[in-house]
Amino acid sequence: MLAIVNPSWKNMALFVLCMEVVSLFGLSGISSAEGAERKPNIVYIIADEIGYYELSCLGNERIKTPNIDKMATEGLRFTEMLAGSSVCAPTRCCLLTGKHSGHTSVRSNGGGTPLRADEETIASLLKKQGYATGGFGKWGCGGRGSTGVPEDHGFDTFLGYYDQVHAHSYYPPYIVQNSQEVPLANNHGGSNGETYSHYVIVDGAMKFIRDHQDEPFFCYMPITPPHGIFDIPDDDPSWQEFKDRDWPEQAKRYAAMVHMVDRNVGEILKLLKELGLEENTLVLFTGDNGGADYFRDKEHPRGFFGANVNPQTKAEYRGAKGSLYEGGLRIPAIARWPGRIAPGTVTTHQCYFPDLLPTFCELAGANVPADVDGLSIIPTLFAGVDKQGAKQKEHEYLYWEIGNQVAVKQGTWKLFKQEGKKGKGKSEWELYDLAKDVSETQDVSAEHPEVLARMIAWATEAHTPVQEGTFHSTEMHQRDRQAKFGFDKAPKGKEGDVTGENAVSNTLPQEGLVPTKNLKLHSVSSESTSNKREAKNAIDGNPNTVWHTKFSPTLDKHPHTMVIDLGQEYEVSGLRYLARQDGGWNGSFKDCDLSISNDPTTFPEPVTKGTFKKVRTSQELTCEKTKGRYVRIRALSEVNDGPWASAAEIGIIGK
Repeated sequence: MLAIVNPSWKNMALFVLCMEVVSLFGLSGISSAEGAERKPNIVYIIADEIGYYELSCLGNERIKTPNIDKMATEGLRFTEMLAGSSVCAPTRCCLLTGKHSGHTSVRSNGGGTPLRADEETIASLLKKQGYATGGFGKWGCGGRGSTGVPEDHGFDTFLGYYDQVHAHSYYPPYIVQNSQEVPLANNHGGSNGETYSHYVIVDGAMKFIRDHQDEPFFCYMPITPPHGIFDIPDDDPSWQEFKDRDWPEQAKRYAAMVHMVDRNVGEILKLLKELGLEENTLVLFTGDNGGADYFRDKEHPRGFFGANVNPQTKAEYRGAKGSLYEGGLRIPAIARWPGRIAPGTVTTHQCYFPDLLPTFCELAGANVPADVDGLSIIPTLFAGVDKQGAKQKEHEYLYWEIGNQVAVKQGTWKLFKQEGKKGKGKSEWELYDLAKDVSETQDVSAEHPEVLARMIAWATEAHTPVQEGTFHSTEMHQRDRQAKFGFDKAPKGKEGDVTGENAVSNTLPQEGLVPTKNLKLHSVSSESTSNKREAKNAIDGNPNTVWHTKFSPTLDKHPHTMVIDLGQEYEVSGLRYLARQDGGWNGSFKDCDLSISNDPTTFPEPVTKGTFKKVRTSQELTCEKTKGRYVRIRALSEVNDGPWASAAEIGIIGK
């Protein structure tokens, strides 16, 4: 510290100058050991899948987020901070490496795709500057046994889930810390257990802050709520807030989970204040990718909470999670730093996840790798200029790719392509002027050929072939994926596959059914081929394999249709349905109808329609005997009001 003893009038000028220096930087910003400004702490909280308009400070009237709202009044809110990608793993890779998705090593959303061994991350760069580095939540950039585990990429500790499938359950038998299993008492996977994992993870983050309060730290909190199975303990105060609402059960659970996240934000801010750290700590809160249209119905076609619908103007962002339209990329983002960031401010600066690595590096005094795509947003945080007076740099363009989609933005211009979306001979490139059409409804590519050509050139320039990391063993990774479902009734294996000597499954009674060997899949509207949950699994006679509709890179929604060829004309009197047996409920049929025809492309009105229950045993939907060779089955809704469809087995009753 500065020490001035008995200052005389002779050295009063020096005294005043020293006091001005102290005032400028603050006593808490002076290191007693080194006589220099202490590096700032960074706390980054990411709520998994929270939608842009799901904060009450943005007008949502159903979900309550008072602590995040207060954070906005005390800090800076971004209107145009965009995700790195539209799904979980790729967006985290963009964030951690500072690269856009044309250059990253993780571009698929399989769950365990790893970073390469040589890749720098925010944590590895800050660690070189003396930072304690801790991660708490969902990693998503490398399963156990791979080159992408967080402890090999700069994190002193990481507590939570390495694999995304594991992260779907809040009651798994264990979570992971530095590749070691941390048992959670009396948990059995799925929704069955006593130890709520999120509590353990947040407690770990708060302990990390306490333990490192005397040194600079980076506390990275990619927490899992409100994503995954919508579970929250019945005695949680946030559930008490919503449990009596006249809403669908899953919608109440979701709202309570967002409210719980808000409570956690308040707890972190309170802790920083109690420890005297808030004036030397940047706290950033964001979503991870665009929100989903959860709990849709006729009155709420864009979801019960309207994640992508402006509550005031009713303007919509097109698409949702999984899409590179605006609905898949727009995220809420708020930064708070008392004394450094002006309170109650809003910025329209256009930025995205790759910008955070250079931003955090500048704060920490770390060198930024030459291959990053991001630009520091320090000037934006500090009201348009940094402390040296530098103005905010702007991107020439922003770039995204995922699966068969590509998007480019320059200002209000937005280029989009989804391969195979348009008919033969038609251009796949779409161009939108978001200043006039934020909902991306009017393709103006024909009216602006010069803009189209320029942006297509950027899209070509931005893409490089992907080079993923590697696994030296997948055993632990597959174990983590199975942990979502628990180990009481199923052995290790991939999600949707519980074969083995320990597997316990219900079966589809065969009496009265058209023989399985006769059945052939004629067509299906959607299937998840990336993880082999194909439609043929529903008619293979094996209850331990699963058909599931596509959810990445685009999310297909109801109705989900399957046409089955019976091999010859039968007198059909109904169907039997067996829900998935692997511990999950995603996609389990609720409302369903059945049509019968001798032409696989033309079907009359359904001969029957019914509703299935949330049970794992065989269920029947019957109809009057109707002759035909082809049956069309349509899943119209899901037991948890989700957008998917899945089945372990489907059988056709017929003679």
